[in-house]
Amino acid sequence: MKNSYNTLILPDVRQMLTDDDRQGLAEFCAALHPAVVAAVLEELQADQVWRILDNCSLDRRVEIFEYIELPQQEELVEALDRERLSDLLEEMAPDDRVDLLGRMPHERVDDLLPLIAQAERSDIRKLLSYEEDSAGSIMTTEYASLPENITVREALDQLRNQAPDSETIYYVYILGENRRLDGFISLRELILARPEAVLSDVMERGVISVRVDDDQEHVAQELARYNFIAIPVVDNANRLVGIVTHDDVLDVVREEATEDAHRLGAVEPLEDSYLETPIFTIGWKRGVWLSTLAVMALFTANVLDYYQDDANEDRFRFMILFLPLVLAAGGNAGSQSATLIIRTMALGELDRRKSLRITAREILVGILLGGLVSLIGLLAARFWFDLEWTTAAVIASTVLMVVLLGTFSGAILPLLFHRIGMDPALMSNPLIAALIDVLGVIIYYNVALATL
Repeated sequence: MKNSYNTLILPDVRQMLTDDDRQGLAEFCAALHPAVVAAVLEELQADQVWRILDNCSLDRRVEIFEYIELPQQEELVEALDRERLSDLLEEMAPDDRVDLLGRMPHERVDDLLPLIAQAERSDIRKLLSYEEDSAGSIMTTEYASLPENITVREALDQLRNQAPDSETIYYVYILGENRRLDGFISLRELILARPEAVLSDVMERGVISVRVDDDQEHVAQELARYNFIAIPVVDNANRLVGIVTHDDVLDVVREEATEDAHRLGAVEPLEDSYLETPIFTIGWKRGVWLSTLAVMALFTANVLDYYQDDANEDRFRFMILFLPLVLAAGGNAGSQSATLIIRTMALGELDRRKSLRITAREILVGILLGGLVSLIGLLAARFWFDLEWTTAAVIASTVLMVVLLGTFSGAILPLLFHRIGMDPALMSNPLIAALIDVLGVIIYYNVALATL
């Protein structure tokens, strides 16, 4: 969709820039959705972008700017003087503003803060102080709140004044002393209530909230579980400090899914998109894991070297033929289990009781899958490669044990990482496969030596 907009609109925008058609550029900014304008601007140089944005109001300029990807936002602000940048930052949504400032050098941020209004400055410092990837780091402080001792009519009058400065007013939060979160009411319920009714009589008191230091993934799970448009964020004293809205949670879900996908493929997560990440950064993030896997492969080679004398005997020559089957079966089974378990964790469908159930299920699945693949190996060894039944049984029993080990490891290792507070996705598919390779070779040769 972005490419189609660029193909259709970008040539006209370039022509307007060449002709210095300020009226046309102003209409371009005003007529299209800010996201469409941002998609077109991402194809232009920083000076061209500001030539276009200077033709629209500050409010519209901020709307468009917030849809531009963060790496390009960084480039754009480098071209602005301090006064214009401070005006832009003051009008941005608190969460978007902090995302941008968090990527800027501390010296530049300290240089800008004195130019920003005191209220906005305090808000920026507070949001920047929260742990990265916590609820506090993704929340906004622009929300609608009311006391509980006013009538519905008075509440609607106050909301009209708060609406321009609130990111969403669908939920109105009822606050007591010291901003303690006592309840909430939806805008729909407020409109349908009797004008003379007091908020304390119509509000919901059982508020579902998250703590300011909760992980952003937990926040996304809570909002999705209850189908909220926004969820309140409170501190340890149950004081309302902000809200996390559904659009921010969508960004979190995409970010977490991308991180898991990268780690499952043995790649350190990229902060920016693939094309915006420097080649050396990509090389480093992939190289760390590749080096780890290379070391694991050397352990496999070391095990093979240990059994080399036995393997050179004529009666064990067949083993090299079926080594790929043994390694592939165990590694693939382990990768399948890890993928399923990590996805289950990401959906928040796991607790201690379910962990035991999952482990038991994976053992049963391992027996089932191991029996299937070992049967294939048994029949292939006997009738395709014309080996003795005893020899074929060695291959089949090894495959059964390796598949069972793979499924068990693929399930238990992510669970173990989760239990000790580490990201389960670190136990990537290639890493599990490499681990099972080492153990598979050991099992394979020991079963053969014990049997033959």
